[in-house]
Amino acid sequence: MCDRDGTFYRNFSRRNFLKTTVAGAAATVAIPSHLAGLLGPGAAHAASTTVKATHGSGFCNMGIFLAKERKLAEADGVNLEFVVTPSNTEITTMFGAGLVDISMIPYSNFMTLYDAGAPVKIVAGGGVQGCIIVAREGIKSAADLKGKSFGTFQADTLEVLPYDYLKKEGLTFNDVDIKYLNTSPELAQAFIAGALDAICHIEPYATQCVESVKGASILTDGVDLYGPGYSDCVLAVRTPLLEENPAAVKAIIKALMVAQSQAETDKDAALKDTVGSYYKTSMEAAVNASNKQPIVVDQRGQTQFIIDRGQSMKELGYVKSAPDKAAFDWTLLEAVIAENKDLYDSLKLKS
Repeated sequence: MCDRDGTFYRNFSRRNFLKTTVAGAAATVAIPSHLAGLLGPGAAHAASTTVKATHGSGFCNMGIFLAKERKLAEADGVNLEFVVTPSNTEITTMFGAGLVDISMIPYSNFMTLYDAGAPVKIVAGGGVQGCIIVAREGIKSAADLKGKSFGTFQADTLEVLPYDYLKKEGLTFNDVDIKYLNTSPELAQAFIAGALDAICHIEPYATQCVESVKGASILTDGVDLYGPGYSDCVLAVRTPLLEENPAAVKAIIKALMVAQSQAETDKDAALKDTVGSYYKTSMEAAVNASNKQPIVVDQRGQTQFIIDRGQSMKELGYVKSAPDKAAFDWTLLEAVIAENKDLYDSLKLKS
């Protein structure tokens, strides 16, 4: 069921995605050769003060980008090191396989690993909102999407939102032609080039698409469906790191909190440090999109929202059961809050 049209998109089967996820969650897993080269020598046995991470590409990742660029965890003796992945699928695979310690990951991708038995926990938040359905001129409602091509990522929050959006309007994925892509820039360019009628994307790419395509409009930004402040990505950590070096995890959480404070205080500086190197879009589009997907480290209030989305993941065929509260461990976040009261009180957005 795998085919490619031009250079833009593929139709992936959920069966193949789940095979990859389960392999990544296995306790002993052979490292794919195309991923092993990304890790460097001795990657599986990095020093305890070095924390390896994967990440996504949206504004929900800005906190971890700033933490890395500004070395915000080094004051607490931790070096944050990124392992860059070729596509979104490898983010989940590498984290599940234990090739990295932490991941800023969509809650939906986390669910696939947790359901497959990977030793992972959600310990903090990344970003909220910002999952946006953008459609070409003439498409103004869910009904107008019937028979149209629709681009997204597999098992992503960007697949859950359109699924829930269509379901609310009495439609299903069978009513649209779903296309799964690999990366955020690829998804945006496919829409801008006219290869897709509609997409669900994160910021700043959703705004880039609206501004680049005449007549394009936003069908939903998720707030009308889920309410304000809905979770998009979370900080997930492998259980062995939680048990063996909780201080390192606390250092990362604190760094994210500092990054949130800095971004809220000086958004322009935060964008200058990330646009180009992490966000493949114009500064103008980034500025216009900057308030639509803010950093929120304290997402304790989103616990039930994430659990509830497990039903959609079940219906999509990605998980056998929705996650429960055991998937979350907020204790280190709460410890960081207690130890850094002034910092926490300064944050504009929190649970």
